[in-house]
Formats: sequence, structure tokens, C-alpha cells
Amino acid sequence: MKNRIFISLLVVFSFASKDFFAQEKDKTLDTSSIISFRLKKVWYSDFGFNTAPFSINFKDANGNKEHLFYRNNLRSVLGIGFSYKWIAIRLALNLPGHVKPVSKFGKTKYIDLGFEFKTKKRFFDIDYHDYVGYAIKNAYKWNDSLNQFSNPHFISNKLQAQSLSVNVWRFYNKKIILNALRGKTAIYKSKEQSFYIKTTFNAHGLINDTSLIPFEKTVLSNTKTSSKYIFANDFGLIPGYVYVNRYKNWQYSAMFGFGPVLQIKNYGGFEFSRTFVGLAPRIDIRINLGYNVNNWFVNLVTEFDNKSIRFNDLAYRQTFYMIKLVGGIRL
Repeated sequence: MKNRIFISLLVVFSFASKDFFAQEKDKTLDTSSIISFRLKKVWYSDFGFNTAPFSINFKDANGNKEHLFYRNNLRSVLGIGFSYKWIAIRLALNLPGHVKPVSKFGKTKYIDLGFEFKTKKRFFDIDYHDYVGYAIKNAYKWNDSLNQFSNPHFISNKLQAQSLSVNVWRFYNKKIILNALRGKTAIYKSKEQSFYIKTTFNAHGLINDTSLIPFEKTVLSNTKTSSKYIFANDFGLIPGYVYVNRYKNWQYSAMFGFGPVLQIKNYGGFEFSRTFVGLAPRIDIRINLGYNVNNWFVNLVTEFDNKSIRFNDLAYRQTFYMIKLVGGIRL
């Protein structure tokens, strides 16, 4: 799966390079609607977590619906950042230990990377997530080796979820600036709103060293339940709406987008592989709320990115989401 994501990333960068190298020299914000702090030295720290729960739904041999809920073990993330003029640096590390008991949910290894830049008319953001280690909730109900109280969940230490997202945002209101929505290096003076079109590319899926679904739940007549991997590439144009406003020293903003994407999807196991083409829904939600004055700020930031892959008799749904508290000073 990593090779597919790497190749996909190269393809996306080849399309983005023309816009990237055609950036305007003047990147001054529209100060008629925004207060810019790009000439101040902004130091900030953030604390929160990223997680990516998912579910697999299918029918058993008797035609009854089965729902398996997979959960990764949470780890807190601490970030430290600095911004001045065109320079922006953020370093983040996972804090020791896990939030949930390791004996019940196992351990999860995290890789979260992000990158963004602006061209003349568009904003690019790129996110990569790689989580290894999941537990199937309440597996004691069908696995006799588990216990409801001491070890109720089925732990799969090698189960891996990956996601690469490349988004290109085109706002129809030129006063909408992503950096100002987040409230670190700029803030809004008053209400602004806009429709937008987001060109999106996603490569995402699951892979395991054994079948994704434990053998107790596999269905002989449905080879999908014996798959070692489920993977898809998505391409689409997602329409959406963004709203930002300010009340006294409080700024709040929300972005919501919904639309279909073209999906090339496949699954495979030890001796089989299948590929299909179809459509899939895509929902994006981003919410920011913060108290912001000239010299300091505190922001609550949330982002939700929903993924899904559907086959006949099997569906996979996953939500990559992030919640963090960001506080900083401007000197």
C-alpha cells in the first residue's frame, strides 16, 4: 500500500507544480477585512489527539447484518510552533503512554504529517496518516478466548490504516484566507462567507498480515470477508460553504462540504484480488472557535475527514479526526 500512496503523491505534485511555481510575489493579506500579524513573531503550542476509528459491515452466512467496530488506542500529541513573515515551523511529538488501557486496546503507532501552501487563486493542503494497531470492540461476544472484564476486545497489532489526502481549495470570496480562519497569524474583523469548490484526491485503506476480519466471522461464500487489504483511490470536486464571524474578541468559523467522488477500489487476500470502479460520498467538516486579541490567542480546532469503500455485501467506513487546543503569543 505504501508504494501506491507514494506513486499517487508524485502524480498529484506533478499537477500542482504549475500553480506552485506561479505564485504571486505579493502575499499581503486583504487588510480591509483581516487583521494580519505576519510581521509579528508568533509562538504557539498545541495539545490534542488524532484518531481514526472505522467499522466493517457485512452479512453472515445466515444473511444477518454484522457490524465490527475497530478502535485505535489514543495518544496525546504536543506541538510547538513559530511563525514570522513567510516562515512557519511546527514540531510535534506523541506523549508517552496511551489514553486507553493497553491490556484492552493494545498499542497504536502513529504517523501524522501535514503540508500546505497558497498559489494565486488556490490553497493546497496535504495530509498523510498511518496508524498501526487496532482492537475490535466487544469481541468477547463471539470469541471464547476473551473475557468481558479483563480483555473484552480482539487486539490486532499489525492492522494498519493509511490515508493520503491532497485538497485544492478555490474560494469564490477573495477575502477567505485559510490562515485567518485558524486565527494564529491573522484574524477577521467581521463576518465573511463564501461557497467553494474543493478538488480532492485521496488514497486510503486497510492492510493486515492476516485477514482484516477474524476467522470466527469470515463467511466462506463471501471472499471479501477473507481479504487482507481494502484500498481505494478517490478523485472528485466537492462543493462546500464556509462561514466566519467575530463577536467582541471571539472568532468562530465552520466549513462544510459534501459531494460524490469517483472511486477506484479493490480488495484482495492470499490468492485473490478484485478491482472495481464506482462512486462514493465524501463529507468534510472543519470547525474553529477561539478567543483572539492582538498579543495572544487560544483556539479550539476540530477537523473531520470521512472515508468509505463499499462493495456488494461489505462496506468499510472510517473517520480521521483531530481535536486540539492551540494557545500562543504574538511579539
